[in-house]
Amino acid sequence: MSEKERDIDNSDLSLIDAEFVRVSQSTVRSVEGGHVELQQVGAMSIDGDRVEVTQGAACFIKGGDVRLSQSMNLITAGDDTTVESSFVPIVLSRGDLDMKQSASCVVGARNLKAENTTSVFLLAGNVEGDVQTVFDWKSTLSLGAVIGGIIGFVSLLRKR
Repeated sequence: MSEKERDIDNSDLSLIDAEFVRVSQSTVRSVEGGHVELQQVGAMSIDGDRVEVTQGAACFIKGGDVRLSQSMNLITAGDDTTVESSFVPIVLSRGDLDMKQSASCVVGARNLKAENTTSVFLLAGNVEGDVQTVFDWKSTLSLGAVIGGIIGFVSLLRKR
């Protein structure tokens, strides 16, 4: 389906491609558009200039301005990203990342503004606010060196 504007409600669709997409209470395999608004939607991939997901689930979200609220998805990549009350295992942002009451495994951003947020790995240029992390960039680098050393040592032992 390709049109300039698309409003969809209670459907099971394969591909949506439009300039302005508004979907609610549906499942979609792939969504592409300029402005994408999803509410209570399950999707495999979402790609748009501006993406807003409320109470949704997705595998991959890519966009310029990405906003997640009470949602869950595997990978989020955006220029400016806002994650609120959501779980995103991998969230990457080229610019600003604003996380409120959310959890993530890997967080990467130029500027991170956090409030009651947890992560396992954190890589950010500038961090403001309350974020609890297991590994910051120094710890991550140290862990990588240790794991690399162990793998190298085991490979040396295997050759004998």
